[in-house]
Amino acid sequence: MMFRHAMSGCLLMLALVPALASAVEVTATLDRDHVQLGETVTLNVRVEGDTGGVAAPDLRALSQDFQLLGTSQNNSLSVINGKASSELTFGVALRPRHVGVLQIPALSVGGERTAPLQLTVTAPDPAAAAATQRDVFMESQVEPAHGYVGQQLTYVVRLYYANRIGGDAPPPPQVDGVEVSALGKGLNYDAERGGRTYHVLEQRYALIPQHAGKVEIPPVDFQGEAADPRDPNSFFGATVPVSASAPAQTIEVKPAPADWGGSAWLPARQLSLSLDGWPTAQEAPPRVGQPLNLTMNLQATGLSYEALPALSLPPLDGATVYPDKPVTGNRQDGEWIIGRRQQSFAIVPERAGTLTIPATTLKWWNVLTDKMEVAQIPAHSVTVLPAAGAAAAPPPAPVGAVDSGVAGNAAPAAATPTPWRWIALASLGLWLLSVLAWWLWRRRRRASSVTPRAAARTSARSGQLAFLAAARGSDPAAQMRTLLAWARAERPAIQHLGELSVALGDAAQRAAIEALQQRHYAAVPSHDAGANLAEAFKRGFAWRAAVADEESGLAPLYPFKLH
Repeated sequence: MMFRHAMSGCLLMLALVPALASAVEVTATLDRDHVQLGETVTLNVRVEGDTGGVAAPDLRALSQDFQLLGTSQNNSLSVINGKASSELTFGVALRPRHVGVLQIPALSVGGERTAPLQLTVTAPDPAAAAATQRDVFMESQVEPAHGYVGQQLTYVVRLYYANRIGGDAPPPPQVDGVEVSALGKGLNYDAERGGRTYHVLEQRYALIPQHAGKVEIPPVDFQGEAADPRDPNSFFGATVPVSASAPAQTIEVKPAPADWGGSAWLPARQLSLSLDGWPTAQEAPPRVGQPLNLTMNLQATGLSYEALPALSLPPLDGATVYPDKPVTGNRQDGEWIIGRRQQSFAIVPERAGTLTIPATTLKWWNVLTDKMEVAQIPAHSVTVLPAAGAAAAPPPAPVGAVDSGVAGNAAPAAATPTPWRWIALASLGLWLLSVLAWWLWRRRRRASSVTPRAAARTSARSGQLAFLAAARGSDPAAQMRTLLAWARAERPAIQHLGELSVALGDAAQRAAIEALQQRHYAAVPSHDAGANLAEAFKRGFAWRAAVADEESGLAPLYPFKLH
């Protein structure tokens, strides 16, 4: 029966392999969501996962509202934290056919569908059209035109040129009291102004004001060279100098609300807080000593990760929390900075019962609605089972219950004569119950011969995970306690770290134990001690082949001893 179940599970896993291998994640984005009629916009369709054999999307649904000017394809492979990921990007240059809010429907790629998008197309700016008498001109814009201290604003500068030009790209603006950083590598597209077609070089910058008040963004200048229109066929390529300047901009920066309090000021367009890894109803509850691995994620649009608070869990009643190394970073969507913090925790229950992680809340300011909001992780509770192999109270013996029932019916039987057929049925029932009790006893006896070994393996693995989690921290006492508990799970006779050191055959592991004891008792600081400790024991204990033969009649002297 067990073999049949195992084979069924293997067949199910094999059936799922193709589905897992072909799983992809597909997203569609526009390089801009607002354009003027006559400008081009780029649609990027990104495919992440197994990109092999993925065909370009069908774009015929776009022809009603857009002119398709060209397509491109780029495939990249990256390795992050030892994990390889593949990304395939399809780029499509589009020119809107009319003014309005145009819809880009969901596109089917690699068996998945993208989310629909919207593009707002407005009439050409008359003021911009007046500049088309020149071959080169510039525009600038701030989105939004006002905001709060610490809020990201987007500054856009565009260089329009009708003919081929040379020169350096316009420099970023220099603004006192404002952090300025480029958003992407810039965009290249075409636009129509006053009946003329221009090439456009667009660059976006993230502006983060550091103080309240009026902020002046000075003009951004361009100096370059263009072919001399009076001598277009010159053998030496005669050129003339050209210049343009983007107009200055003014923004109003407001301080944080006076009643905000002492919590971190987080002005963002969107913010999310989540806790992943909690056991589901279909999973087995954790046991004492078995690590519970949880991951907390914080992500904000319009804030860099440096502005986000560090993630943590409070001390838990009945469990020890071991934080892992945090993961932080920023990414861009071409218009906004998206900051992210991720913190993993190994929670090791210390006793059976209910383990509760209290709710986590984070207050932030929504700059789109201009009001305060609260991101919250609700409280979670789980029932922790005793450690594997722990003794449990035996259930009442079935035979005892049967005997009690017979005794309860003995008085009426003595008072009333029982026909022989009822006596025969009762005897048969007792015989069947005796056979059942014997079978259960045999089955429990066979299981008891396997359970201790399986429990020992489970306890040793749990001890190893708890130690490795503690090694990533900075508490030498917790590292010594979890290391000794792990060793006792494999060698119950070991009483302290001195005996563990003698029982090991690897010099690096013995040196790591000595260094750990020195850190704990002599307070010798070491910034990378945790990494060295985890590295020494990551493959398990290197036990001596024959410890008993090497022991002498004298007990060894140990400079340190755990009590």
